[in-house]
Amino acid sequence: MTAAERLQQLVEVFASAPREVRLQALLDYSRRLPDLPARIADHPELLEKVPECQTPFALVVENDDGVVRLHFQVPVESPTVRGFAGILHAALDGSPPDEILAVPDDFYQRMGLAEVISGQRLRGMGAILHRLKNRVAAFSRESL
Repeated sequence: MTAAERLQQLVEVFASAPREVRLQALLDYSRRLPDLPARIADHPELLEKVPECQTPFALVVENDDGVVRLHFQVPVESPTVRGFAGILHAALDGSPPDEILAVPDDFYQRMGLAEVISGQRLRGMGAILHRLKNRVAAFSRESL
């Protein structure tokens, strides 16, 4: 199953769920987000901040022998944005770069999240996805 297919499944599950269930599912994904590995946590200069996001959000995107490894730093006090990071990690980590670049830019909008989080948070999610895809595109160009 491709990254886009995994995300499409999530879109369908979220969009068809009642509002309260969507929020709980987002919070569940926030708890699933893995901690940063020590090699990154001990070197915060490796983290790239996403200043367009209201929540302090940073990421590391790595090319690991042809697949993308994602690492996110999101405060536990920001569970909805952390949940979005958990969704990205669950669906995209370990995928080939071309699959991540093919992810629709608006997938998160089709999940029905506008009913459970603010527009400002949604814009932050868009910025996160944009930054992630830019990093993947950059190392894809470097490997040509």
